Amino acid sequence: MSSAVTYEAGERIARIALDDGKVNAMSLGFFEALGAALDRAERERPGAVIITGRPGVFSAGLDLKLLPTLGAAELRTTLITFARTMLRVFLFPIPTVAAVGGHAIAGGALLMFACDLRVAADTAARLRLNEVAIGLALPSWAILIARSAIPPRWRTEAMLHARSYSPAEAKTRGFVDTVVPPEQLLAAAAEAAAPLAALDPTAYATSKSRLRAMGVKWASELLESEMTGRLPAVKR
Repeated sequence: MSSAVTYEAGERIARIALDDGKVNAMSLGFFEALGAALDRAERERPGAVIITGRPGVFSAGLDLKLLPTLGAAELRTTLITFARTMLRVFLFPIPTVAAVGGHAIAGGALLMFACDLRVAADTAARLRLNEVAIGLALPSWAILIARSAIPPRWRTEAMLHARSYSPAEAKTRGFVDTVVPPEQLLAAAAEAAAPLAALDPTAYATSKSRLRAMGVKWASELLESEMTGRLPAVKR
């Protein structure tokens, strides 16, 4: 497992922490490390898993400095792995809570939305699906994940208009569950995770699969056909 992704086992609640010392930009190595942490959680079967970032940054999404340097095959592999990793979190058989201590942009926002609950620190951070603003069409798999967390009233502005939100604004719109002072973030995430950890694990996993598997199957079938194999030159 990469040092940028660490796994901390707890009595009932495990924690996966993302910290590359910068903005937790996502790359193939990031997805492999996150996948290894998820593998460990599936082996050890905690009652719930908290996914958190570093202070000030949950994740800024895909590494847009790295991606243009990749060859077509490696770029395609990275984008497909990105999609499959986010869908894995979305279908994860163990309850998940995102503890968002800072910016969650693009892929970072999708990782947050893929979790069952979202607890955010009350900071100047921005939460944003910025893809349309930087010239990227949202793939069906990303829309599926975002729709599960964003109430219908706010989907157009959040997904099509690329609206940026503070944690407090996101809470008023219902796609962040709790906003707390930064120093209380992990305690609040653990408090949110505790009742989830008490659920019957088999009933939870089976019900979550039945709730989401049909949509994931549909989005997965479109995944590769929607892949352009390239990215435009963009700035955040």
